[in-house]
Amino acid sequence: MLSVASGLFGAEELQQQLRRIFGSSAFSGKSFGPARWIEKGNAFTTVEKSEIVRYETATGQRSVLISEQQLTPKDGKALKIDDYRWSADGKRLLIFTKTKKVWRLNTRGDYWVLDLADGVLKKVGGDAPASSLMFAKFSPDASKVAYVRANNIYVEDLKSGTVKAITSDGSETLINGTSDWVYEEELDLRDGFRWSPDGNSIAFWQFDTTGVEKFSLLNNTDSLYPRLTTIAYPKAGTKNSAVRLGVAASAGGAARWMEVPGDSRNHYLAGMEWDDRGFQIQQLNRKQNTLIVFAGDAKSGQVKEVFRDSDKAWVDMPRAEEAGLRLNGGKSFLWVSERDGWRHAYAVPMGGGEPVLITPGESDIFEVDAADPDGRWIYYTASPDNATQKYLYRAPVDRSVAPVRLTPNDQPGTHGYRISPDCRWAFHTYSRFDRPVVTDLIRLPDHKVVRLLEDNAPMRGAVASIANPPVEFLQVKVGDDVEMDGWMLKPRNFDPTKKYPVIVFVYGEPANTTVKDAWAGTNGLFHRALAQEGYLVVSFDNRGTPAPKGRAWRKSVYGAVGLLSAQDQTDALLELGKTRGYVDLNRAGVWGWSGGGSNTLNLMFRSPDLYKVGVSVASVPDQKLYDTIYQERYMGLPDENAEGYRVGSPIHFAAGLMGKLLIVHGSGDDNVHFQGAEKLVNLLVELGKPFDFMEYPNRSHSISEGMGTSLHVHALIARYFLEHLPAGGR
Repeated sequence: MLSVASGLFGAEELQQQLRRIFGSSAFSGKSFGPARWIEKGNAFTTVEKSEIVRYETATGQRSVLISEQQLTPKDGKALKIDDYRWSADGKRLLIFTKTKKVWRLNTRGDYWVLDLADGVLKKVGGDAPASSLMFAKFSPDASKVAYVRANNIYVEDLKSGTVKAITSDGSETLINGTSDWVYEEELDLRDGFRWSPDGNSIAFWQFDTTGVEKFSLLNNTDSLYPRLTTIAYPKAGTKNSAVRLGVAASAGGAARWMEVPGDSRNHYLAGMEWDDRGFQIQQLNRKQNTLIVFAGDAKSGQVKEVFRDSDKAWVDMPRAEEAGLRLNGGKSFLWVSERDGWRHAYAVPMGGGEPVLITPGESDIFEVDAADPDGRWIYYTASPDNATQKYLYRAPVDRSVAPVRLTPNDQPGTHGYRISPDCRWAFHTYSRFDRPVVTDLIRLPDHKVVRLLEDNAPMRGAVASIANPPVEFLQVKVGDDVEMDGWMLKPRNFDPTKKYPVIVFVYGEPANTTVKDAWAGTNGLFHRALAQEGYLVVSFDNRGTPAPKGRAWRKSVYGAVGLLSAQDQTDALLELGKTRGYVDLNRAGVWGWSGGGSNTLNLMFRSPDLYKVGVSVASVPDQKLYDTIYQERYMGLPDENAEGYRVGSPIHFAAGLMGKLLIVHGSGDDNVHFQGAEKLVNLLVELGKPFDFMEYPNRSHSISEGMGTSLHVHALIARYFLEHLPAGGR
């Protein structure tokens, strides 16, 4: 077994570098905000220290809109602003503070309302316990605030202070206004209620988790006796929550349930947004290969199908920001689909009918960022010529002219945009692999920089001191028609006449890519530190990763997650060794986290002659152990693809292990359960296979909780390679 308590992190210089990365502020960048557009884009607000400051967009004129004194309750302690939201008329401010994490994000806390007219600061929630409210939001006229408390929805009148329960049946198993575990993780649904435009109604999700199997997490570290946390967690092929949508009067009364067809446990109600005609509902079938958009009548509960999107593999869900966009003066809604083989934007008539293509051509878009107020233009990000980068484009909905790239051609890399409601301005972020994020304010559509908002100059200086040699982006051709993008980091004083050990950083699943010309934060700096010790560090995006290379690239993995990635990753490394004489294929290692941990196991078990050392962090050894929505989306139902689940799961190939393997997992991982690591450990013991194992007690999937944890886990990974994969050129 690996001894991890000695404090020996490896080479002294590497230890110092890792402490700089994970234990100091040397590489801690600053983000701009939280900023909010106001006055349709003519101004914006942001938080500076304990104040909310207003900036006039065009001139930059600054004024303190909300002072620290105005945000100080009677106890004399100014509120710490974790987030905030303006009322539609800009006369009231809703402040989110004293927040607590719910699985991934801080979505529970206290809310306060500041009335700008009279300066009164009032806490929302009545007699609610501290930090117990979720997703508070103003009614359209700002006279009320609705929120979730203990799985029920409440409406509070801001003038009288009267609190009215909109639902009263919430319990441990019946959830109103927020979501169950799997919807939050895989459909990004947390905030589960919506005010109607007139403020008279609230539409909401209700989850009945009865019958969903419970998974237990054991906390052995925080009290004298163990504590148990149970989660309704549906594993692949098992029962889901029963989910329905209700509409209740904001003044109280019984809910009207929407009559969406289909078994409520074998369909997903993945989206819902109000519009002037009622509201729009998005429903996915259990296999997630058909998505139906319904128009719902809030009064009768009846629904009408207006659009259907389908795919032989799976249908990608639209982002919430995209689903709410209206085009052609409200006559159409935006839809992003791969129906023609490429990810394109379409205008779909509100009453139903054929979608009209907006972004033609044999290339993908990433996402639509905005539509102008009249719905005549859309702004979207794409990169037709380089899958590792991202740029802003503008296209007319009527296709009267060709789409135009707005991002300047002399700024290669990755760009992000938060566009103002009038589409005249944007908060713009720009980064590259070796260049931390810079944020500025730009004017649209000419993309002229109006002023710098955050340049992260100290961190950029620190990064520049170690970013040598610069990263190399490359393409590796595998077979006749598969070209994989990759990047490579080389050691200092690199000598192409020598051979260097290679460490592959892998993810390889449909949820993400690793090969991006974008700032990678501490993950990229960690790989820099490894390269400085004498390693080549490389990463490849195999088929099935969500790169903008067309539907066929992304959907080729359907039913074969784990199998195709292992094949592509191995072929890519072998090809790299053939074309780059300095790559020492006799000293090859691999590591990854989550799906990358699973692929690390697959590579170590399936290609043991190539990969000599592996570190698998928070992996899924058996795909049947993971949740319904993610695993069934990409693999189909277990009963219909039993062989696919078997051959894609590394645990069934553990007998092939020959090299040095370190398995790392947090025992408190609610996402990828510690159960899988234990099952793999049992099998390796049974097979008589030597391996190393590290448990991080009570840590979640990120293995980041607790002082020193991030430093320790990365130092552990680095030391494992130093001990078992000799560094340096030969």
